[in-house]
Amino acid sequence: MTETVLRRTLLITLLTVFCGVVFHAPISVWLGTIAPDYQLIIKSWKEVLIGVTVVLVLIQAGRRHMWNELSRDWVIRLSIIFVVLHLVLLPFMWQGALPTMAGLMINLRFVVFFMVAYVALKIYPEWRRPFIWGGVAAAAVSLLFTILQVTVLPHDILKHIGYGKDTIAPYLTVDQNYDFIRVNGTLRGPNPLGIYGAIVIAAVVAGLAMTWKRLAAMRKFLPWVVAAVGVAAVIALWFSYSRSAKIAAVVAVVVVAIVLYGKYISRSLWIALALAATVLIGGVYLARDTPFVSVVILHEDPNEGNDVNSNEGHWESLIDGTDRMIRQPFGAGVGSTGSPSLLGKQPLIIENYYLYVAHEVGWVGLGVFVALSVAVLKRLWQRRRDWLALSVLASGIGIAVASLFLPVWADDTVSIVWWGLAGVALATPMIKKKGVKNG
Repeated sequence: MTETVLRRTLLITLLTVFCGVVFHAPISVWLGTIAPDYQLIIKSWKEVLIGVTVVLVLIQAGRRHMWNELSRDWVIRLSIIFVVLHLVLLPFMWQGALPTMAGLMINLRFVVFFMVAYVALKIYPEWRRPFIWGGVAAAAVSLLFTILQVTVLPHDILKHIGYGKDTIAPYLTVDQNYDFIRVNGTLRGPNPLGIYGAIVIAAVVAGLAMTWKRLAAMRKFLPWVVAAVGVAAVIALWFSYSRSAKIAAVVAVVVVAIVLYGKYISRSLWIALALAATVLIGGVYLARDTPFVSVVILHEDPNEGNDVNSNEGHWESLIDGTDRMIRQPFGAGVGSTGSPSLLGKQPLIIENYYLYVAHEVGWVGLGVFVALSVAVLKRLWQRRRDWLALSVLASGIGIAVASLFLPVWADDTVSIVWWGLAGVALATPMIKKKGVKNG
């Protein structure tokens, strides 16, 4: 394979995964109804393509004699350790072929994609631009559908392409209250949609704050197009009715604001902001019995139709997951948690992602994952003068908080998009001169 062919194939494959995963859920469900015997292959298209990118990146890295450089890179080291640990533990706690395969794909696909994106952008730094604009285009289309779903389309529109009780619910509600429909957009559910919205919001806020003039110089309408995508993300976030996603978005925006404008905030203003936050929290508590607060914010509808409300479910999952982590320092095996466990004999849902990892690969696996996450966030912090690095840092901190309540990284769209962007941002050389920004 010639250099040109290999280069183009790698770029197309990377962008296909990065942009296509945003539409994976509806496409895979629809194709699954057409060819039900090939559902597993259809669902694993992105993992297959990620495997192709691994081969192509290894060839390119070998041609450029990058092995010494990469072997000394701690984010690569920790990523490889995390992957190898999963493989080492397989024979000791075998869950069966299907649960194990599904568990490996869910646990490792985003880490592997992060590595290939990171190395590929080190080799071809000019690919940063197609990644960014590909991400913007995918977000625009996805969020436009979400707005149509909220405004003019029937809330069960997705049932016409195969959504249902045997695949993905076409919509959800807040505590069985049909006045509060939780839309999916093109993602697997409202919670992933909300987290995806938080990632987009962080990118738009950081991007516009740091590159408005540069975008306007390219095309006067560009900043407004990006701003429109941000507004669409806010709408999607709201109508996902995902509290964890809203927390992630607020944390992300606050991080961006502090990094960019923190030095201009006086001590008295910090105190005023803290008091305002306290008053807001107090106001929510005092208004906890009003329909809006009780249903939308607290998910405590007194007329709900569920036997157990979502808050009790979250709490019970936290207690059970913690107890299992304490009792099983080596974990219970890859594929023992989440959707892969539904393919085995002992289904188990753990909503806290850190407990999720601990249940799969034990305390050591959890430690490696936390170390990798911290290493990535630390490097993003070092590159915070770059708008992309700042936005990924901010949304990453927000998602780290949301992961206390949701298995965030188990969702393919959210994990591949965020970790892919992290790889792109970390491959960008650090900005040393104040005021210089990357586009």
